[in-house]
Amino acid sequence: MLDLSDYTPSNDLASAETMPSRWYTDAAFLEAEKEKIFWKTWQPVGRVDMVARPGDYFACEVVGEPLVVTRTVSGELRAFYNVCRHRGATVANGKGNRKTLQCMYHGWTYDLEGKLVRAPEFEGVQNWQAEDVCLPSVKVEAWGPFVFVNLDPAAPPMIETAYGQIDAEMRAKGFKIDHMRSFERRDYEIACNWKVYVDNYLEGYHVPIAHPGLYRELDYDQYRVDTFDEHSSQYAPIRAAKEGQIQGRDRRYIRTDDEADALYYWVFPNVMLNVYPDNISINIILPLGHERTLTIFEWYFEEPGTGAGWESMQQTIQFSDEIQQEDIEICEIVQKGLTSRSYDRGRFSVLRENGVHHFQALIHRYLIKQ
Repeated sequence: MLDLSDYTPSNDLASAETMPSRWYTDAAFLEAEKEKIFWKTWQPVGRVDMVARPGDYFACEVVGEPLVVTRTVSGELRAFYNVCRHRGATVANGKGNRKTLQCMYHGWTYDLEGKLVRAPEFEGVQNWQAEDVCLPSVKVEAWGPFVFVNLDPAAPPMIETAYGQIDAEMRAKGFKIDHMRSFERRDYEIACNWKVYVDNYLEGYHVPIAHPGLYRELDYDQYRVDTFDEHSSQYAPIRAAKEGQIQGRDRRYIRTDDEADALYYWVFPNVMLNVYPDNISINIILPLGHERTLTIFEWYFEEPGTGAGWESMQQTIQFSDEIQQEDIEICEIVQKGLTSRSYDRGRFSVLRENGVHHFQALIHRYLIKQ
């Protein structure tokens, strides 16, 4: 049993302390987080265009649990554990299009609805019927260009979670999430606990020191994080241009009076969405170990096009990569500091770190559930 007695989050931000350092450095916490957090929440695992046609499939995983997502002959989106019911080998690898899924070990074959249709040389086995065998199913939903799964059979539909509120806000402001198409993906491995990276994302307190380029773009005094039940949103307005400043030379972005809003969301535990009038980027934070994290950055655009539009997108991605490299450096430094015998826990800036406090309280809430 994981000992959680050393941390009870305070509702009062002014008196609250951060999580103890061992919650980031003890490998036992990741095993509990898999079971109680990652396997209980909606997780993005792929794109709708990967299963656009009947017969399409792709293999994926959620923090170690192997899965396969299919588009059935009737056009239904399905997801299953990618584990053959015979001896545990996978029934799908990579992605493709086929009428059945076949185990690469002994050739057991399943249809795209998970039912066993062939088990070679299995005659004579007692108390066993092929028609009773099926790959265990997993909840799956499509939202915009994304495919999400949830391993919890009791999980509510995505529309009843934070994603329902986010979807409504995006559509109310005219953002066309259903029109977005994949443009580029970049993966980064970071030597830190996944929670260190999320902590870092949820506050702008470090921007003036760690991100000088971003600081020049943002109106830092107006930067804020608004917290909700299991998600938060960030307000990070672009700084007004000074006289004589030229976009592309002096500044990456310049605010105009008719500029549409941008929306920035974090959804517990590990998904960030950055929404702009012509593009969306998603950041997915996945633990590779208790001191190693994979961050996946994907960009989606309504119409990539060519010329000036193409150049603008490339500059956006380059600027994002610059910020990510700065974040990697600071997160790895923090992880090393958390292992020091001199440090256990800290305090929060009331003005700047309410988002971090909210996240850490949610970690505690999920881990103490029976």
